[in-house]
Amino acid sequence: MQKEKAFDAPSTPTTRVRHRKRNSDLVSGSGKANGRSHLLVNDSSKYKSFLIRAYSTFWMIGGFALIVYLGHLYITAMVVVIQIFMARELFNLLRKTHEDKQLPGFRLLNWHFFFTAMLFVYGRILSQRLVNTVTPDKVLYRLVTNLIKYHMAICYSLYISGFVWFILTLKKKMYKYQFSQYAWTHMILIVVFTQSSFTVANIFEGIFWFLLPASLIVINDIFAYICGFFFGRTPLIKLSPKKTWEGFIGASITTMFSAFLLANIMGRFLWLTCPREDLSTGWLHCDPGPLYKQETHVLPGWISVWFPWKEISILPVQWHALCLGLFASIIAPFGGFFASGFKRAFKVKDFGDSIPGHGGITDRMDCQMVMAVFAYIYHQSFVVTQGLSVDKLLDQIITSLTLEEQHALLMKLGQVLQEKAIGS
Repeated sequence: MQKEKAFDAPSTPTTRVRHRKRNSDLVSGSGKANGRSHLLVNDSSKYKSFLIRAYSTFWMIGGFALIVYLGHLYITAMVVVIQIFMARELFNLLRKTHEDKQLPGFRLLNWHFFFTAMLFVYGRILSQRLVNTVTPDKVLYRLVTNLIKYHMAICYSLYISGFVWFILTLKKKMYKYQFSQYAWTHMILIVVFTQSSFTVANIFEGIFWFLLPASLIVINDIFAYICGFFFGRTPLIKLSPKKTWEGFIGASITTMFSAFLLANIMGRFLWLTCPREDLSTGWLHCDPGPLYKQETHVLPGWISVWFPWKEISILPVQWHALCLGLFASIIAPFGGFFASGFKRAFKVKDFGDSIPGHGGITDRMDCQMVMAVFAYIYHQSFVVTQGLSVDKLLDQIITSLTLEEQHALLMKLGQVLQEKAIGS
């Protein structure tokens, strides 16, 4: 009886409000559980966002193509600019204005660590190419070789000065915020410079090994959006509600086909395939190597019955491109899923608003970071011939030895060769 009285008790305004909240929660919860309300095909403003995104994509691709045309050094400069924007977006992600006002100069400390890491990473990657550039000038050559010799000591000194700076700025009641920012800064350096170091290494191994992987990620992203826009019905992953299986599969097929076709086109241009051994900006001429020389394959007889082709010409590098395309279409998107989960953890929609319709620079580089590392490891493991070569030994001699030591090595080598000639 008491339960029935309680059930039949008149409802107050407060209880009515609670009932309405519960009902609205149930409705919104059911919509989220369904997962289809987030799909692009059900988005009423999808055409407006599509036009904005297409406009931004057009300008990005145009600017990217121009920079690639200008050559290795300009592409590296573009990577540096992208790094700075990424670092700025990530620094601002956990920034608290109230705490920063109580810590003057604390933001400057973050950038001190950033540029120290930049000097260390690029110094190690570009040192030999810088030496090759200034070799004709004796004064610059000595200056550069000395800087390279003490490069690690200089970077360590800069880092230690930042470390001491951080300790001296510790402030009571701000310890937790300062140490969290210190750890966050180092995580940013690891994420940003791990990716960039592999990217720059790919550039100087040949623009082909930078341009093809980057293009495949762009193609995969565009066609995942287009296929999801028109055909997406089945949600793919909860971290990204707008991703669909239709978009994922359609983008994978398109990416594999594009990888095979683009490798054939790009592999015919020397300025894309030749490695750069210095920091000049002129056009390159080199022996393209067997990877970029056509091989003719006779097709089976049953194919010539249905199609007019009896043989086909393929560059060997196209088979490697298929491996890159497979990774770009299946594994690299997980970099985007990771970024989506990361943004959800911090309750932000995008890392920034630098690119209309796309978000920030970091939002566009999530999959590129994963792809750049794979492209470098694949190139070094399955494409580059292992072992010492005359060029590598010569590079080490020029970098590590002084002019007097090089002269002594030359005399000693001549003596050894003369003794061998007499003995034979």
